[in-house]
Amino acid sequence: MIRKGFLDAESRQDFIDLARDGSVPHRLARRANALVLLDRGMKCKDVANILLLDDDTIRSWHKLYQDGGFDAVALFDFHGGIGRMSAEQEEILKKWISRTYPRSTHEVGAFIKEQFGLEYAARSSLINLMHRLGMTYRKPDEIPRKLDKEKQEAFVKEYENLLNSLEDDEEVLFSDAVHPTHAVHPAGCWAPKDTKIAVEQNSGRNRLNIQGAVNLASGDTFMSEVENVNAISTIALLSKIEAAYPEKRKIHVFLDNARYHHAVKVQEWLARKENRIRIHFIPPYCPHLNPIERLWGLMHKYVTHNRCYAKFYEFCSAILDFLRCEVPKNWNTYCDSVSDNFRIISPANFRVIG
Repeated sequence: MIRKGFLDAESRQDFIDLARDGSVPHRLARRANALVLLDRGMKCKDVANILLLDDDTIRSWHKLYQDGGFDAVALFDFHGGIGRMSAEQEEILKKWISRTYPRSTHEVGAFIKEQFGLEYAARSSLINLMHRLGMTYRKPDEIPRKLDKEKQEAFVKEYENLLNSLEDDEEVLFSDAVHPTHAVHPAGCWAPKDTKIAVEQNSGRNRLNIQGAVNLASGDTFMSEVENVNAISTIALLSKIEAAYPEKRKIHVFLDNARYHHAVKVQEWLARKENRIRIHFIPPYCPHLNPIERLWGLMHKYVTHNRCYAKFYEFCSAILDFLRCEVPKNWNTYCDSVSDNFRIISPANFRVIG
């Protein structure tokens, strides 16, 4: 006698999903239906009558689950018999996944079929197998090329020493340029289940060039709309920053290593006797060490995600209003997202693929 409730919670839900999935092969859907009905307490004979099968077939599926779990029920060989991957085959599969990083369960299923002559009849069964083997599906992190851990650590230490010795007549700002394109950025959102949603898209041919800076302590922003980002626009931005803090003896500005930041014209301007700007360069290939990069991310989140601006000037106005007015006005809301909580990224901590 088969007792009700023999399925564990995970397998029960997996079999229910298989039974409801119209794309699942009929032979697998029948097995899923049979085991769910048995689990609910229906007699073996009654299940067989409903599915137009014999009792022995139903009992064999129950035994199959008892012996091998969900995978054994969902797995077939090419000759119609029932197969199950051996421990050795599973180890081969794990090594292949760790070497090739397949992007879909279709690739995994194709490998199993080619190598072992076994066929998983449904995507859900392959997902179940991947989880059992300790695999997860996720997007790789993006890390800049040519990262130098020691240079990152030295920069963070230098920055912390600067903050610890900062006097009342000094300020610290971070600067960068951004070039948002006149286009909608589709982003995930909640919506009624039965409603199809879309965003209207425009040509995306026009681009807004912004060279800016942000003061993490006060939330002050300096955002210049420029035709081209170059040495002249850099000097103009630094001049604007200097004029905004007439009482400050030193104004520390952190920049990346763009060529125009090292231009002769910029160096000549900085060499003025009356200059109060002190330039600090962020290590190469380390945008994660420039907090203003996080501000650009917030800009897209609040201005371009799922928002269509029919006219380019409307797009520009929305972005500049957010950066110039909204951010300083509500800095208490945004400051935690645009912080100097730096992290050191070491390629040694990642398996770099691609």
